[in-house]
Amino acid sequence: SALMTYKCACVDVPFGGGKAGIKIDPKTYSENELERITRRFAIELAKKGFLGPGIDVPAPDMGTGEREMAWIADTFANTIGYEDMNASACITGKPINQGGIHGRTSATGRGVFHGLDNFISEAHFMAQIGMFPGWGGKTYIVQGFGNVGLHTCRYLTRAGATCVGVAEWDGSIYNPDGID
Repeated sequence: SALMTYKCACVDVPFGGGKAGIKIDPKTYSENELERITRRFAIELAKKGFLGPGIDVPAPDMGTGEREMAWIADTFANTIGYEDMNASACITGKPINQGGIHGRTSATGRGVFHGLDNFISEAHFMAQIGMFPGWGGKTYIVQGFGNVGLHTCRYLTRAGATCVGVAEWDGSIYNPDGID
């Protein structure tokens, strides 16, 4: 959470930087149970002052997405934040129709791509590892094919690199000629 605090402070974004989570396997719960768990979690964070616009603004992470973020925003807006006109700003990653923004889903994968692109495009760095700048002829393997891995693959492939492997929690695939 300290890293998030520093990142938000560096770009002057009032998202706080706290991290929290629930240790469960979401695959073992029904959608109704997940909604009840998520809403209760939101209430507990809000009651303790750990959730709210400009306080701590959580974002989707492993096992969560737009659905869970919408539940949290709705719970906050209809309880602790009922008088706050900016209540929906208590969370990021909401669906577009509930105040979310375009590009949020792919943002982390795009960030991974841009970080790699800065390295790949710099002749000095590439010379240190015996390669030439640019994406042509480069191959990669992605670990995890969730939201971040999927979008990272999309951007790397569009830039000209070839995905030769994908590793997931329950298996992996490899093809030296590339995976389409």
